[in-house]
Amino acid sequence: MSFRYFIANKPFNTICQFSQEVAGQKTLADLHFTFPKDVYPIGRLDQDSEGLLLLTSDRSLNHRLLNPQFAHKRTYLAQIEGIPTPESLERFRKGVTIKIEKKLYDTLPADCQSVEDPSLYFDKKSLWTRLPLPKASGNKPMSWLEVTLTEGKNRQVRRMCSVIGHPCLRLIRVSIMNLKLGDLQPNEVKELEQNEIFNLLGM
Repeated sequence: MSFRYFIANKPFNTICQFSQEVAGQKTLADLHFTFPKDVYPIGRLDQDSEGLLLLTSDRSLNHRLLNPQFAHKRTYLAQIEGIPTPESLERFRKGVTIKIEKKLYDTLPADCQSVEDPSLYFDKKSLWTRLPLPKASGNKPMSWLEVTLTEGKNRQVRRMCSVIGHPCLRLIRVSIMNLKLGDLQPNEVKELEQNEIFNLLGM
């Protein structure tokens, strides 16, 4: 049996499944592509998060990518409220305590650095506009972080940003290991060969 592998740029306000939970929801069925019936997403993105999503009919990837023992790196661009201090970033890097399903959880150390120009992460050297536009409370400035995790708890980046005092206003996954979003625009899909996917994911 030959498996198929796709990457997509999941847009904002789209749930990470093919069927609606409530009427009117945007789903992966609204992407500009017709997938085979046996394809499903690996590693979910929240409804209000954007960016790189891997979809495949190869169910073995679910374990190999999501099991923490393999420590696959996932990199995000986070637009946050305020300008973090070096001390805040160092606190983020060392790991913080967040709440998951009403239980406290100590996150693993993470890579985190300020980003001056987020457009440099995209092959077309531009970042699409998200509507509605992210807004900070009051007159606070906004800034960007690059965050790389090796775990994927529910809304983890957002929770970690809140803990250091900088709520996340926009979140875009730009890569999984060496598999990058590249020049894909929201709703676009690209098919890759198995050997290319495995090489980029370090398998």
